[in-house]
Amino acid sequence: MTSKLALFAAAAGLAAAPALAHHAFAAEFDSNQAVKIDGTVTKLEWTNPHIWIYLDVKDDGGAVVKWQCEGGPPNTLTRNGWSKDTLKPGDVISVEGWLAKDGSKTCNARSVKLPGGKSVFLGSSNAAGAGK
Repeated sequence: MTSKLALFAAAAGLAAAPALAHHAFAAEFDSNQAVKIDGTVTKLEWTNPHIWIYLDVKDDGGAVVKWQCEGGPPNTLTRNGWSKDTLKPGDVISVEGWLAKDGSKTCNARSVKLPGGKSVFLGSSNAAGAGK
């Protein structure tokens, strides 16, 4: 009986591992550091648990800086009208969100202004900033 209980506990622990690996907004991003960037899409990763948009952004000196922006889960975005074809490499967009705490060129995206000018919600996990 003890070995069955141990096996069950081990299986339950393995099943919970992916949930534990998923981060909370506050663990990586600073809700007090809003950011707005304009750039050219270089890649879109349409994967779980969050999509990622990669951008080339020109800094004040004109140098190209690589940025990455985390969006919501593909399923949520699909229900809101997104698809993996919504953004394509070469699209020029504006992203609003919050900076990563580690100082990298990473943000958690709240919204994106698409090439046609339409702004769309990107599924940010920042509950505190949802209405901003």
